[in-house]
Order: sequence, then C-alpha cells, then structure tokens
Amino acid sequence: MAMRFEQSQGMKLGQSMKLSPRVIQSMEILQLPLTELEERIEQELENNIALEIAEPERDDFDEPVNREEAPDADSDSFEHLDDMTSDVPDLAENEFDSSARVERYEEPSYQTSSSAGERDAKTDAMANAPARTGTLHDQLLDQWRLTELDDEIIAAGAELIGYLDDDGFLRTSFDDIIQRASPALGLTSELLERSLQALQLVLEPPGVAARDVCECLLLQLDAIEADPAIRDEDETLARVRTLISEHLDDLSQNRMPKVAEATGYSMDEIKSALDFMRRLSLAPARQLVQTRPEVITPDAVVEYDEESDSYYAYLHERRSANLRVNEEYARLAADKSLDKKDRDFIKTNISNASWLIDAVSQRSSTLLRVIRVVVDAQRDYFDYGPSSLRPLPMTQVADQIGVHVATVSRAVSDKYLQTPRGIVPLRSFFTGGLATESGEDMSYDAVKAALREIVDNEDPKKPLSDDALATALKERGIEIARRTVAKYRGQLDIPSARIRKQH
Repeated sequence: MAMRFEQSQGMKLGQSMKLSPRVIQSMEILQLPLTELEERIEQELENNIALEIAEPERDDFDEPVNREEAPDADSDSFEHLDDMTSDVPDLAENEFDSSARVERYEEPSYQTSSSAGERDAKTDAMANAPARTGTLHDQLLDQWRLTELDDEIIAAGAELIGYLDDDGFLRTSFDDIIQRASPALGLTSELLERSLQALQLVLEPPGVAARDVCECLLLQLDAIEADPAIRDEDETLARVRTLISEHLDDLSQNRMPKVAEATGYSMDEIKSALDFMRRLSLAPARQLVQTRPEVITPDAVVEYDEESDSYYAYLHERRSANLRVNEEYARLAADKSLDKKDRDFIKTNISNASWLIDAVSQRSSTLLRVIRVVVDAQRDYFDYGPSSLRPLPMTQVADQIGVHVATVSRAVSDKYLQTPRGIVPLRSFFTGGLATESGEDMSYDAVKAALREIVDNEDPKKPLSDDALATALKERGIEIARRTVAKYRGQLDIPSARIRKQH
C-alpha cells in the first residue's frame, strides 16, 4: 500500500495572549516587598535623569499626618488584565493607569542633625560594631596552622577540616576522604585518625571535629574537667560522663525511670546531671560564625485608635512616596529649539519615570485596599490574639475590592504588617478553617493556637496524649481527629506526650 503526502493551505481563527514588557514589569512592582521596591527605585534614580526624589519641605514635619480614607485609585485601567494574567506565575497582572494616584500614609520622620563637635550616635554604633568574621573553615584553618606538629599531620588535618559541616562534625568516613583526596597527600586511615585526635585537642571551641553527638559532648566534658575551678562538681561530672557514654539514647527519649534503674542514680541526681549537660552544645562550631538575623521591614503599619475604637492602616512607603518627574527635564522635552535626538532621549526618560511613578502608586493603592479589608475582617485577631483568627479566603478579599484573586495573592506576597501584636506576615491572615460546634468559623491557625495553649497549660508530669488533646479541643467546640492533632503538633514542634513528660 503506497503512502501519499500532500500539502494544503488553510486559515485558522484563534486568540493568543501576549504581555508587553511594561505589563510584566508592572506585575513585578506589585509583588515587590518594601526593601526590594526601594532598591528598584534607587536603581531607577541612578539610570533615569528625569526621575527624582522630592525632599519634604520643613513645614511638612509640623503638620499631622492625614490618615483619613484615601480615595481609591481607578482600577479600570488594569482589571481587564486579571483574567489574561491569572496564570502568569509569581507576577501581578496589573497595567497601571497614569491617572491613578493614591494618598500616601506615612509617619513623619523627625530628623535631628548633630551640631559641630557633637558625636553622632549612629556613627559610634557603626564604629563599635564587631568586624565580620571569616568562614568557619578559614577560622579553623587559622587555628590549625599555629600548631607545631609534623607536616603530614598538618596536611591531613587541613584536609579533614574541609569536610567539617556547619555544626563542626566530621560526618564523612575516612575511606571516602582517602578516595577523594590527592594521592600526593599519602592519606591512610591511621594518619587521619592521628590527625583527627590532634584536631579535637587543638581546635576551639571544644567539641569541634567530633564524629557524632556522643563524642562531641564528651570532648566538651573533657575540656570542662580540665578546669580546676569546678573540682567541687566531680561527682556530677562523673554522672554526666556515664549518662553521655551509656544512656544518651534513653535520655533523648525521656526514659528517665529506665536510666535510674540501670545506673542506680536517684531522679534528683539525674536531673542535676541534665542541668549540667545544658552547658554543652550540640553545634559547637556555630559559636565561631556570627549569623545575622533577618531584618524585616514592614510594608504597612496597623494601629489602634481609642477614640473611634477601631484599627487603621497606613503604608510605610518612605522614599517611594516622594517620586516625581524633574521639572527642568520636563521643560526641555517641550523645547523645540533643542536637538531632536536629545529631546527624544529626554522624552523616553520622562515616559519611563512617569510609568514607574504610576506603577508604584497603583501598588500602594492595591496593597492598602487589601490591608484594610484584612484589618476589618480580622478585628478579633487584633483584639484577642491568634486564637481568634478567622478563615479568610483570598477570593473573598478579591470580590470585596473588585480585583482578581491573583492580584490579591501577588499583592500580599512577602509583605509584612507592623501591628500592636508584633510584625506578622500579611499572608498569615489568609487561611482556611472549620466550623465549631457553635457554628462559628475558626481558622486552622486559630486551632493550632488553641492546641498550643492547651499544651502550655497541661500538667507536665501527666502530659496529654493526642487522643486527650483531641478531647480537650472538642470541649472548646473544636472537633478534629487524633491524626490531625498529631499533624498540627508536628507543625508546631510540640514533642509527643512521652517526650514532654517531666519525671
């Protein structure tokens, strides 16, 4: 049977979606948290001659900030893109209209300048800040190079340091190290063992270069016993060594009666040894590397007004609130005596500056409207705490402010609120939930808060099992299965009843 190939022409009617670079950039602006937005603005200020920051006038600091309801910006210019862009991941779908503006909500920043001869407190703080330390391996190598040992021991020890993890443990076997190392080092298991023992004696803090938790704790205990100032604790030290060497697993599983039976120690003696063990570290190398805590800059502030008995929100915009187009370049763009090439360049910069100002303005409008709905819907949270958090689907907020749910999702992404109850992620207010026996809605986070409260108030000598926790929750009108209790307990890092029990 012969096959025949033919060519033909035809027409097909269809629709396709193409997003302009501006629309995509507008989506990015909406999703940026405050710190990244300010970095973006700073970058634009450096690259765009027509964009500038309007410095507030002196009188602005003397007038109270107007926190009345700001007029909502016109959203018609970008809402038609909601359906088109709802499937675009991690981007906001709004095209911003140049007519859209939003009133800025910002606390006045009172600034004082140091007079001649006065010391600047911030400068002093920076000068007194500790210098950044090197990496863990660099610091350990610096210590190791100061030792006076055979060259082969020094070389093998340096090789071992490269395999220590962030906690200071050597978790790689000697065979693997030998296989990966350069043959020129001439590594053997015996040489690595000698080098490792030297590392454990030389490196600070004690416990670094241990192969497991037991060895790590014993190395620290050796260093403590070498201190003559604690000779009066010799009996406690002896018990601690026995517990670490022979009963560490039972201790980690809170099997105290079994430990007491095996050692002959009283429960008080075991508790005293455990108190002493709390001086020891399970990650000694962490002491060498300073970890900087993550700095969170809230995008908005929620405060309570006693007179109206209500909560109000305002944006923490800082620099973004004062963006404007440079008037001199706007005048030059209209000057026909200027060379056309120069005028086109200026017009392009003015257009880009105007677009950024409008994009930031629309971001502010959308974010503020979302936050206001959240504050109204979660009033009980602000009054009574996390246990009163209510279910709040994003679809409900989207319908209330007239935007697509994707807009809400991108608007709350990586945003934080500064509230009377601390700084909290804006996304944490959006959660599903269940109905209590009384018919009220309760969010899953509120259920977890109730579970945490029950555990915190239980008898530590008779901790509640998961079944008992489910019963206690049911008494509060919250009916969930035992396996759900176990799931939430794990998410809250609450140990099982056997581990929580205090003997």
